[in-house]
Amino acid sequence: MTCIKEASAAVKETRLSPQVLKPEGPATVLAIGTSVPPNVFEQKAYPDFFFRVTNCSQKMELKEKFQRICCLVLGEKSGIKKRHFYLTEEILRSNPSVCTYKEPSLDLRQEIAVVEVPKLAKEAALNAIKEWGQPRSKITHIVFATTSGVDMPGADFRLAKMLGLRPTVKRVMLYQQGCYAGATVLRIAKDLAENNKGARVLVTCSEVTAVTFRAPSENHLDGLVGSALFGDGAAALIIGSDPAAQVERPLFEIHWAGQMVLPESDGAINGHLREAGLIFHLLKDVPGLISKNIDKVLAEAMEYAHFPSYNDLFWAVHPGGPAILDQMEAKLGLSMDKLQASRDILASYGNMSSASVLFVLDRIRRRSEEMQLPSNGEGCEWGFVIGFGPGLTVEALMLRTI
Repeated sequence: MTCIKEASAAVKETRLSPQVLKPEGPATVLAIGTSVPPNVFEQKAYPDFFFRVTNCSQKMELKEKFQRICCLVLGEKSGIKKRHFYLTEEILRSNPSVCTYKEPSLDLRQEIAVVEVPKLAKEAALNAIKEWGQPRSKITHIVFATTSGVDMPGADFRLAKMLGLRPTVKRVMLYQQGCYAGATVLRIAKDLAENNKGARVLVTCSEVTAVTFRAPSENHLDGLVGSALFGDGAAALIIGSDPAAQVERPLFEIHWAGQMVLPESDGAINGHLREAGLIFHLLKDVPGLISKNIDKVLAEAMEYAHFPSYNDLFWAVHPGGPAILDQMEAKLGLSMDKLQASRDILASYGNMSSASVLFVLDRIRRRSEEMQLPSNGEGCEWGFVIGFGPGLTVEALMLRTI
């Protein structure tokens, strides 16, 4: 009995000692890596390809509508110039059920996603690990998000196997979160890093549009918007607290995280997994809802850091589409350069769902290097990472450059 009491006391003492189990500093971004499939479509040529490969070239009125939508997202200020896809014309011709509007094709789409999602994530992860410069054996956790398919064991399991990580790595798999998950994975990684001493979290978002590609339909015009916007890509980060001096090179500290479901936004963005794949619906004025409420989302964070102006910050905003960026810029009174990184990513890759905002964060630190600015935040010490998606959910984090 005495031994049991002594052991219990020792456990209690250990639990009460934060220095034993918890790090001293905030979670930090230690490295960022990205990857995209090699197959590229120029946006100007996409309408002809899209209607040809789906055998809908005879639907001239519908094609003209799609061309107008593509023109809207080809605007000079924040338009899409090209997108990357796993799908090629050869693959689509070999799998005609994917090229119809609602023919049952979930099995085929799943077969593609189960292989290609972790494969694309592996490339991004290897790039992040290379920049980090530490052995893979030091990775203690994985947080993986994708809207592209579901499976058991999941994409996190497959990624860990591909990278040869230790079997004791602790994994978190997020399926079907949508575009805001790029910020959600950082929030979860922050909690893991700040509550587990020595933790090094591999954060990954990987998206492949094979689950959503389908023929156009007169009865699903919002589907045309998605067809004009979405592309494939993966991003990976290494997150950990208390960076090792002279060994790890931290980029950002993560100081605050919050999430809000916007009022009066039910049904604004929906996605439903059906026999025909994942079907998205955009049913309300998404740019208007975001711009109307964005200051409410950020109010707590602005109080946290006591900033008088939004222009004192850097902005890593999910490039959901040109109108979202334009209306956010106007509502917050941002100078034109503040959302340039988001516009750059939108132009070169389109909307890659959860991975996009992490591409933007990487673009911000690289723009800072190119311009020889004094911080990774384009000359600003503090800034935001903002994602939004189904719900309508907005997820935000406040970062500090190092």
